[in-house]
Amino acid sequence: MTPVTLAPDLRVSPICLGTMTFGEQVSEADAHAILDQALALGIDFLDTAEMYSVPARAETYGATETIIGRWLAQRPGVRQRIVLATKVAGPSRGMPWIRGEQAGLTKAEIIAACEGSLRRLRTDVIDLYQIHWPARNVPMFGALAFDPSKDKPCASILEQLEAMDTLVRAGKVRYVGLSNETPYGVHEFVRLAEQHGLPRVVSVQNPYCLINRSYENALDETCHRLGVGLLAYSPLGFGLLTGKYDDTGLAHAGPPQGRLALFESMRKQRWGRPEALAAARRYNALARQHGLTPTQMALAFCYRNWRVASTIIGVTSLQQLHDCVAAWPVVLSPELLAAIDAIRWELRDPAQ
Repeated sequence: MTPVTLAPDLRVSPICLGTMTFGEQVSEADAHAILDQALALGIDFLDTAEMYSVPARAETYGATETIIGRWLAQRPGVRQRIVLATKVAGPSRGMPWIRGEQAGLTKAEIIAACEGSLRRLRTDVIDLYQIHWPARNVPMFGALAFDPSKDKPCASILEQLEAMDTLVRAGKVRYVGLSNETPYGVHEFVRLAEQHGLPRVVSVQNPYCLINRSYENALDETCHRLGVGLLAYSPLGFGLLTGKYDDTGLAHAGPPQGRLALFESMRKQRWGRPEALAAARRYNALARQHGLTPTQMALAFCYRNWRVASTIIGVTSLQQLHDCVAAWPVVLSPELLAAIDAIRWELRDPAQ
């Protein structure tokens, strides 16, 4: 795998290991084994967040960062071999244990959150520090339309950038990024950074997969022209695009059970929509018709896509890790890509 350049001295593997299952579905010992193997396979880019593990609970807040921190502490020299990304949580989405219901992602909150992540990760610097979701009211996580009635006070984009500037100047953060952002948000972060001499975002981490290609409708031109790299999360659609739910439905997949089978709260989200499963079954059948596994086709769609700088995979076992890496050489034919587009034209983005 050839490294991808997000910034002049920030090069990452085109496959990134997402870690939100560590501390809930994955034990610490298994997480360390997965991290060891990922590094051995050439994945040097790790992504986490202060709110992980998922589904979020007060009891597991910060658990994933803590697990990664202990992994790093037990392996001298490994920190210098990896690119470490984490995220500061936006205003509460039913998670008052993070900063309270009225938090607005102020400068003080961002700086305090970063300090907490540094302690849990047992590192002096975070390579890529991302805002997990916008502070302002935007349609996200399955919401399809902007609702101005949900507006409430929050820190301005300029204040958030000033917080990031403080962290970068202190040597605690190298680069900054966004997640779950909109075209307006990406553009404003870049515009204000250039206007005020503040850190410029280098990446946006948004969902991108066969059942949610909404990024193409909104963000790809903005990010391409501004030089902001896409970190594509949920390339397998929370497991829908692996085929494991094709026959059983979301609540009944056999072991090893995925998140949609284990957690009712996740079945209530965008990935649990009946339309999302119906679309995934169509794509999975198409993959098999072309001699591929559903996982291979779904991952190859992201791996080989010009829009994607790095694809974030989430695994709960060494076997899943190997399956994801094994899909790297797969190239989808023009005929197969055309068939994928035909399904998308018919069914659009049911997991948006």
